[in-house]
Amino acid sequence: MKERDSESFESLSQVLPNTSNSARMIQMSIANSGSSAAAPQDQLDRSKWLLDCPEPPSPWHELKTQVKESYLTKAKKFKSLGKQPLPKRILFILQAIFPIFGWCRNYKLTMFKNDLMAGLTLASLCIPQSIGYATLAKLDPQYGLYTSVVPPLIYALMGTSREIAIGPVAVVSLLISSMLQKLIDPETDPLGYKKLVLTTTFFAGIFQASFGIFRLGFLVDFLSHAAIVGFMGGAAIVIGLQQLKGLLGITNFTTNTDIVSVLRAVWRSCHQQWSPHTFILGCSFLSFILITRFIGKRNKKLFWLPAIAPLISVVVSTLMVFLTKADEHGVKTVKHIKGGLNPISINDIEFNTPHLGHIAKIGLIVAIVALTEAIAVGRSFAGIKGYRLDGNKEMVAIGFMNVIGSFTSCYAATGSFSRTAVNFAAGCETAMSNVVMAVTVFVALECLTRLLYYTPIAILASIILSALPGLIDIDEAIHIWKIDKLDFLVLIGAFFGVLFGSVEIGLLVAVVISFAKIILISIRPGIETLGRMPGTDTYADTDQYPMSVKTPGVLIFRVKSALLCFANASSLEERIMGWINEEEEDDGNTKSNAKKNILFVVLDMSNLINVDTSGITALVELHNNLIQNGVELVIVNPKWTVIHKLNQAKFINKIGGKVYLTIGEAVDACFGLKV
Repeated sequence: MKERDSESFESLSQVLPNTSNSARMIQMSIANSGSSAAAPQDQLDRSKWLLDCPEPPSPWHELKTQVKESYLTKAKKFKSLGKQPLPKRILFILQAIFPIFGWCRNYKLTMFKNDLMAGLTLASLCIPQSIGYATLAKLDPQYGLYTSVVPPLIYALMGTSREIAIGPVAVVSLLISSMLQKLIDPETDPLGYKKLVLTTTFFAGIFQASFGIFRLGFLVDFLSHAAIVGFMGGAAIVIGLQQLKGLLGITNFTTNTDIVSVLRAVWRSCHQQWSPHTFILGCSFLSFILITRFIGKRNKKLFWLPAIAPLISVVVSTLMVFLTKADEHGVKTVKHIKGGLNPISINDIEFNTPHLGHIAKIGLIVAIVALTEAIAVGRSFAGIKGYRLDGNKEMVAIGFMNVIGSFTSCYAATGSFSRTAVNFAAGCETAMSNVVMAVTVFVALECLTRLLYYTPIAILASIILSALPGLIDIDEAIHIWKIDKLDFLVLIGAFFGVLFGSVEIGLLVAVVISFAKIILISIRPGIETLGRMPGTDTYADTDQYPMSVKTPGVLIFRVKSALLCFANASSLEERIMGWINEEEEDDGNTKSNAKKNILFVVLDMSNLINVDTSGITALVELHNNLIQNGVELVIVNPKWTVIHKLNQAKFINKIGGKVYLTIGEAVDACFGLKV
């Protein structure tokens, strides 16, 4: 083989005297590869594998296959149940719908003790937070408590996470109030506003359950991790600014959520009427809660201290207001909270409202944000415990709990990171801690609501403010900046969009930048020159690996884009031709002699997934330009769809069928053909 190669390249030197040096260098490069060079007949056979492959499946066929694969496994399981006794069949179906029937069979008393302690600790944090988040959502306080009763019970039946704590959260409460108050003013028409909230919750639940049933979880991924970090940070600052109304005892306040409007409203109010007593009371208990949180972080054994600090604040401040009659001196209180079991609210869900389209849109936004937060929280703690979270079941569980919640006077609920962390630290074993929490909140609704009459609103504002630092993740923002600048741009876009625009503008900016990033990366006309790594048959990027050796007379390019289309095809052609011109200038020869130094352009298409008609047209033009310069085009390892389209366009015939599986085969075969 080596002797035959030597004879071939001696002939090549005689035929092309101006390229004798290149030929000798190529001879040495190929000779060094020894037996790794494939025989011409073998190369031809392998090229036929590419050219004679069957027609690829159509997009419709691929979609049907994916759907079949998604449901075929379950269908087989249900089919195999036909041979099982009736009780086993019923149990299997129940376990598939309600995972609680799976883990409750091995439930022990020691596990219940841990869940009981975790649930009680969770309730002590949940009760004051739920009241505060309801006021943030522009609802009466009892609706936050309602949301901490029914949704956790439904999730305990259908959810797969053992640690997640279900209930109202700050970000979803802000989303609902900021978008729905544009349709109906909650102060002038509280009943109409409540109906809009419940209808939005119903739509959010329907969307969430649909995502899980039809396996559309990828829609949730439209909000990337960076977008969520930026959105949460911006929302936390907006929520904090909104709480200045309660902390300062301001009566008239703006309904806008952007930082400029809120600060302007605060400035005007401070010059007119605000309550120093309210401010001192709120700041005192805010300091107390933050101090207990600091102590809890320093001493893990005192995890329960920051968990019960909000409840202690509510109890103590209520007693202080009652004993000192501070409500008569400008300190605003919660006053009446309706107690008792969640009232049925099916009749409050309206489908005949003129705002139905807006409500559905808001429901979709709430559904995606709530799912993103819940699944992120659930997966984080599932990874710590070492088990897998079923994303589709989570979506179905959260969807059904919100649908049923909308029938029982609950607004949109999801997994709370702060309460989940408390639940985890308290040693919860299963979702039974959610049941304990829900029962405790229900008892509070039945027995304790009258005692909350004198609870100052400033305390609720303090409780919400104390929970906000956990939403601002500066360390993660710095980490994203160091790793990916485009991701950081998404983060900044979401952050400033929420801060200076609105919640929906922040989300829109984050999604638009994320899509722009995807499009930029997917269609960016990236190509790289390749060289052979010394002592191997591997070809790698010459910029990344400076020690790689270029093959004289051959320019080898790899397409880095996944798609060759109208957006990048012409640029790809221009860059390849520009690279050839650079090679000619580097040679320092005359233009005519330089052209002969470049014999072949090898185009590695292994990264290319698809090509459109514009891409094929650009390849044809590239081939024609190369032929005019005396250079031949060779393509390597095109994917199934790509080779099929190139065959359909007769492009393979135009380049003489020079298609190979590997770059090494392409280089060896092309020089064999030239000789």
